Amino acid sequence: MIDIPAQKSNDELRVLIIDGQSLVHDLIRSALLDANINQVQSAHNSFTALQFCQECQYDLILVAFDVQSDKDGFNLLEEMKFKGHITNTTCVIFLSADTSTGLVNCVVEMEPTDFWVKPLDRAKVSKRILQIRLIEQKLYALRYCFDQAEYATAIYYAQRQLQDLSVAHYHPHINRLIGRALFNLKQYQEAEKLFLGLAQKYEYSWVQVGLVASLLKQNKIESAMLLTDKLLKREDTKFATYDLLAEYYTQNEEYERGYEIIQEATKLAPRSLERNQKSWNLARLNHDRLGQYIATRNMAKYAKNSIHDSPLLTLNVIRAAIDLAITLPTVDTNKLIVIAKKNIEELCCDKQVMKVLDEQLSVIQARILNLQNKKPEAEKIMRDRVKVEAKLEFEDNLDKVKAFHEAGMWEQSIQLLDQIKGMITQSTFTGKVLTEYLEQESKERQNIRYSPKELAEMASAHYKNKRYKPAYDLLCQASQLSPKNANITISLLKVLAIIAEEAGLEPQENESVEQSVSALNKIILSENQQNKFDEYQQRINHTRSNVT
Repeated sequence: MIDIPAQKSNDELRVLIIDGQSLVHDLIRSALLDANINQVQSAHNSFTALQFCQECQYDLILVAFDVQSDKDGFNLLEEMKFKGHITNTTCVIFLSADTSTGLVNCVVEMEPTDFWVKPLDRAKVSKRILQIRLIEQKLYALRYCFDQAEYATAIYYAQRQLQDLSVAHYHPHINRLIGRALFNLKQYQEAEKLFLGLAQKYEYSWVQVGLVASLLKQNKIESAMLLTDKLLKREDTKFATYDLLAEYYTQNEEYERGYEIIQEATKLAPRSLERNQKSWNLARLNHDRLGQYIATRNMAKYAKNSIHDSPLLTLNVIRAAIDLAITLPTVDTNKLIVIAKKNIEELCCDKQVMKVLDEQLSVIQARILNLQNKKPEAEKIMRDRVKVEAKLEFEDNLDKVKAFHEAGMWEQSIQLLDQIKGMITQSTFTGKVLTEYLEQESKERQNIRYSPKELAEMASAHYKNKRYKPAYDLLCQASQLSPKNANITISLLKVLAIIAEEAGLEPQENESVEQSVSALNKIILSENQQNKFDEYQQRINHTRSNVT
């Protein structure tokens, strides 16, 4: 049993109020004084708040979403947790006039002690402070044990408190802590028993979500799916259930389904960098280049002025834009190049950043030159300014692999790809997805030496000269690299229609038809694309019916 320090009395508590409005400070301070809490500091911006936190560990922190300065309250709260200013024993109250679903979901994910909606009412604030203090006192030992990762001890204290009828009102909170402790100890069967019992007593969303999580961890799929169907229809459980399902499908290598789920979860809480990162990784594993671009833009947007803000996020937006441009017609490619160059100019305004990112920017310059059909210039940059050796940053390495490949330096591309394979561990969600992605990249780059756009252009040349079989082979490769590109898939279907009419389809070509039709049915097509799709499908079906 660990030693647990004595709890602080009200007059020993240190409180920090972070809000841009003086009236809010005055109202909360007055309510705190009534509760004999008098060690209160006020910060009107995030900079001052962080300065205070470096000098003092606070017991109670009230933070507004619309705090003035360079960070909103969500980013500030995230940074304070990241830097250790907030622990499990810290009481955190979030203040906001904004009650939009996206913000509320993100705040709940940060697990504050309470969420107060502005404008504040003096009497209600006083009442809530007393209630929160009572809860914190009852749960102090549990929270302290969680901070020390002493989960078995936390369960011991929790079970003792469950025998105390004087704290019966707080039994749901205590049981929730027990559930978390069991998960940390990987005792999933015990967790299932706990949540099943709680489901008979409570209707809280976390009980149902906890039960689903415990079932999925034990691979009890049928029972879990029956419950998730219900939870996905409830606003209070939809968010957490999406996360659980995305993790489950990914762990079981159902990457396309996992990607669909994580996209839905990202829509619910778009500020989550972790979820956007998962979406990005799954997007590239599923060859969704537009999805990659959207995810990287979200990450850069919502990390702005947060602890996670970095020039690397802008680099990743540029890289994803180039990945997308490789699959698009020239007009759309040029638009993305303009945007990418603008982002590069913004990065280069900071000479120190430019110096640190010298090689990365050279790689991007080479990739843009390739997009502009200036391969000799791109190859010269890659030979003169880029080393064939892996760096610490995964994205830097992967971008070099792509640049070498696009410049026609295929041996260097494969050599570097082999180096970075050994740098990824499969022990995490991200690690598992990236390992699978690198295996996919390795196979595709050894077998396919051109970009989807180049393959489509070569196929077009064969098609114009009525060499349909070579056109088919090239479009199959382009479709493999970019299966969500409707124009490439429709072109493939057009070639297959002609082959079907002239010589009939072989088994592999029939399989290509089915795959193309399935892919196009999942894509929102323009009217012109839909008309072409219908025409080529009808022609193929007509030849098939004649054969039978």
